[in-house]
Amino acid sequence: MPMLSTHPLKPDIMHLPPGTSESPGCQRRHTLPASEFRCLTPEDAISVFLIEREAFISVSGTCPLYLHEIQHFLTLCPELSLGWFEEGCLVAFIIGSLWDKERLTQESLTLHRPGGHTAHLHVLAVHHIFRQQGKGSVLLWRYLHHLGSQPAVRRAVLMCEEALVPFYEKFGFQALGPCAVTVGSLTFTELQCSLRGHAFLRRNSGC
Repeated sequence: MPMLSTHPLKPDIMHLPPGTSESPGCQRRHTLPASEFRCLTPEDAISVFLIEREAFISVSGTCPLYLHEIQHFLTLCPELSLGWFEEGCLVAFIIGSLWDKERLTQESLTLHRPGGHTAHLHVLAVHHIFRQQGKGSVLLWRYLHHLGSQPAVRRAVLMCEEALVPFYEKFGFQALGPCAVTVGSLTFTELQCSLRGHAFLRRNSGC
């Protein structure tokens, strides 16, 4: 998939700090693994936003999460994120947080509820160089396995545009109906996935 949006948010384009590169973030290490999956940290926030900005703003003029929101979630709940790195460079990622209600609301877009048992997937994005290679599918599968290894997390939920529903259904998500959250004239379908079916595959996601 060229990009996978769980929901767009604000139309304002955020300016990056001076001198920030447009290329995916690379880690300067003496030995870089060819391919690595790990939870993201606040230090990855700019790399995440660069990929997200290109994927979403170029198409819809909005982003699911902006830089300060990315930093917020990667500080509060990094264990609910997953990044795919190739030779130290971020090429794809998912960011989530915990939610404590049955259905998503406007508050769920920006809040992390530590006592919740639902993982809310805010965004999945792939760097444009690495699209059309199945990386979004591989990353989502690994992410669901990673969530299944966390006893407190019982299900995953997301909101997406109608055209993306079949993609998520391939991973066990089931449509709950129209989402209560709208952005301007855009409407979304809310989906959920029980993590019990993924729990037995508790492979190490690198987190």
